[in-house]
Parts: sequence; structure tokens; C-alpha cells
Amino acid sequence: MSSIDLLGRAGGSGREITIPEGPAGRRQRVVVLLICSSSLFITYLDSTILNVALPTIQADLHASLAALQWVADAYLLVVASLLILAGSMADRLGRKRLFLIGLFGFSLGSLLCSLAPDTGSLIALRMLQGLGGTMLTPVSLSIVRNVFTDPRERAQALGIWSGIFGVATACGPVVGGVLVSEVGWRSVFWVNVPIGVAMILAARRYVPESRAPHPRRVDVPGQVLMIALLGTLTYAVIQGPEYGWTSALILALFAVAVVAAVAFILVERRRGDEALLELRFFRSPPFTGAAVIAVLSFVVLAGFLFVITLYLQEVRGDSPLRAGLSLLPATILMAAAAPVAGHLTAHRGPRIPLVVSGILMAVGAGLLVALSPGTSYWWLALALAVLGAGEGLVNPPLTNTGVNGMPPAQAGVAAAVISATRQFGSVLGVAVMGAMLTSGVRSRMAAGQTHAAALSAATHAPWVLAVVCGVLVAVVALVTTSARALGAAGVHD
Repeated sequence: MSSIDLLGRAGGSGREITIPEGPAGRRQRVVVLLICSSSLFITYLDSTILNVALPTIQADLHASLAALQWVADAYLLVVASLLILAGSMADRLGRKRLFLIGLFGFSLGSLLCSLAPDTGSLIALRMLQGLGGTMLTPVSLSIVRNVFTDPRERAQALGIWSGIFGVATACGPVVGGVLVSEVGWRSVFWVNVPIGVAMILAARRYVPESRAPHPRRVDVPGQVLMIALLGTLTYAVIQGPEYGWTSALILALFAVAVVAAVAFILVERRRGDEALLELRFFRSPPFTGAAVIAVLSFVVLAGFLFVITLYLQEVRGDSPLRAGLSLLPATILMAAAAPVAGHLTAHRGPRIPLVVSGILMAVGAGLLVALSPGTSYWWLALALAVLGAGEGLVNPPLTNTGVNGMPPAQAGVAAAVISATRQFGSVLGVAVMGAMLTSGVRSRMAAGQTHAAALSAATHAPWVLAVVCGVLVAVVALVTTSARALGAAGVHD
């Protein structure tokens, strides 16, 4: 077989980058995997560092709990809304080109976030940072998908790529705790800048360019409807406790979200192959299962990190550094479980790690349901470890199942769909669990409880939701990865 010619160009010099066969080609593929995995690392590192910094940001900028939700969700909302568009544009304009633009935008946005003078500015700049982040995860995943052509090597590469989220999640709380305690909350954004610059230089030299042979056109109506759906739904959920769930504004926003969802489905069905999201791919049970599991598992992960960080610092009185250290049982198990899941997926398929991940999520969250200010740290550590192991197991099989459920020519769209479902889950996790927390705190403080006691008790409802999501992950995995489901899949690699 001849060398893999992906028509890449080294930093605009006109020199074509090719990946040869043999040891040299394997080395270059490893370098490309390292570069692409690093993009996932900085995006997840940014999220976990930020969670540790949220209580400090709240105190420094006098932000409400709803404002903190927006600081976390502004970035996620932009990414979730535009991920599929970014994947489609990468297929059309070139994956390397979009990847470099994303690195530059994310690094610049991070720098500007560190200079934000108030909460409103920080939320706006987080959205700018999200524009860059939109181009990182799906495009890097599609690059990996195209560079690794052997199915076994691809499964291992996707497992490594996905497993990076566990490493980033493990590093984030401790790094964030040190930075916030020693330097201040603004420093949590600085760490992205040198990493981003280094990745830009490396990507220009080593990453080959690739495009889809028949890329789709931009689906403007579908994109507008997706933004309307996610924007109105998120705003209604976050602001519901403040305005009242039965207020005219909140009910109107929910109505707009429902109309946008129905209109999106109707528009996408009519656009066929040019749709932003090809609904026909959801005829494949494994792909549909991967999308549903992605939403559920990231509802748990994002909501868990948001709620537990506030509990550690505002109920238990932990410093940012101590809070980061307290999260190590969860984050270390996330990092350790990911390669195990990648190995199982490559050799035994996705079913075992997906089912076990759902069970562990449910058990870990269940151990948190009775959380109180006086809960033993050893009990808390056990719950965090079990929940972290569940989250660590889910990503490698999720990525492999979802990406291999679409044609190779649409790798950018495939990567973007799975990434979008992750981000959609993260948006919902912060919005829904944050809204539960806000409503619980307000009602309990109105009844005379202290803030710490009210916040501790208000965490119980989010943990119950996490238990339900974990159970659903296990059930969906069992149903959509069975022999019958695999045989009925409409799209195969």
C-alpha cells in the first residue's frame, strides 16, 4: 500500500505533508495523536480548573449562583451549538486549517478571559473562547479518525484520545487549586496560552491536511434552529429559579425551545444529505445509543463537578487547593479507568465498559444522596472514586461506537455529532443541577436554615438525578450494543 497522502501543507509553505508506511509513518501518526489529544487536554483542563475557581470568582466579582452557571455554561453553550457546523466546515475547508484557527481562537479567548473586569464581561469572553473551542474537539477527532486507517489501531488511538479527558480532569482540580490559592482566579485562564502556542507550532509542522471528497453545504436554517433551541432551553432552566418556573417569560422560552426542536427535525428531514444533522444516521442503534449515553454521562459529569466544588468550599470550608485535592479520588480513577476501557473496547467491544460505567455512576451518585456538612471524608472519597471510575470508563467506547457508526468520508460530522452530544449533556448538567441547587438553597434559607446547611441539603436532588442518569446509561448500553442492535445498524465502518 502506498503512503497515505492527505494533501496537507506545512504551515502554508507549500510543502506537502504525507504519512509514509513503516516505522516513520507510525511515529508521525503518534505525533499527530499527541497533538490532537493535547487539544482535548486543554479544553477539559480549562473546565475542571474553572470549577475550582468558581467560588473565588463569585466572591471577587459579587456573582450570584445563576451568574456562576452562566460563567460555566456560556462556553459550553457556544460549543454545543456550533460543533456540528465546525465539523462540516472542517470537512469542506480542511481539518488542519480549522484546527489551527481553533487553537488561536481558544488561546486568545483564554487570555482575554483573564482580563475580564466583571461577571458580564467574563461571560461574554467565555463565549468568545467557546468559538475557538468549537473547532478543537471535533476536528482533532476527525483528524485522528482519518490518519489511523487500520480498525484495531484506530480503536486504540480513539481510546487514547478519549482517555485524555481523564488525565485533564485529574490535573485540573489540583492545578486550579494551586493557581487560585497562590496567584488568583485569573491565572486559571493563563495556563491555556503557552500550551496553545506550542500546539499551533507543532500542528503546522506535523499534522496533515485532509478534506471530505464530497463535503456538504452549510445548513443555515438548521444551524439557526439549533442555536435557538439550545439558547432558549438553557436560559429558561438557569433563570427559572429567579423568575419563577410558571412566569410568562420562562414558559415562553420553553415553548420556543419546543417549537425550535420540532422545526429542526422537520427542516433536517427535508434537507436530506445537506442537513446539518443527518437524521438517517440515528437509524443505527449503536450510534443512537452512543449519542444518548454521551448526553446522560456528561449531564452527570458537568453537574457533579459544578455542585461538588461548591459543596466542598462553601459547606466544608475547603480552600481552593484543598478542594482540588479532595477531588483526587474521582479524578485519578477517571484517568486510570480510561485506558482500561480503551483496551476492552479494542478487544471485546464497547458493551462491557459502557454497562459497567453506568452502574458505577449510579452507585457513586447514590452514595452522595445523603451528603451533609458532617459527612466523613472517607465516605465522600469512596463515592467520588466510584463515580470517577464510571465516568472514566465511558469515553473510549463512546467515541469508538459513535465515530465508527458514520461513513469515513464524513468523519468531521461524525466527530462533531458525538462531541456535540457531550457538550449538550454538559450544558444540561450545569443548567439543570445548578437550577435544582439554586431552588433548594432559596427555599431552605427562606425556612431559616444557614447557607451552608441549605446548600448541603440542596445537593440531594442533583445526586438523585445523577443516579437516574447512571441507570439509564447502563440500560441504553445493554439495548443498543446487543447482537441484534449491531446487526440492525444502518451504518457500518
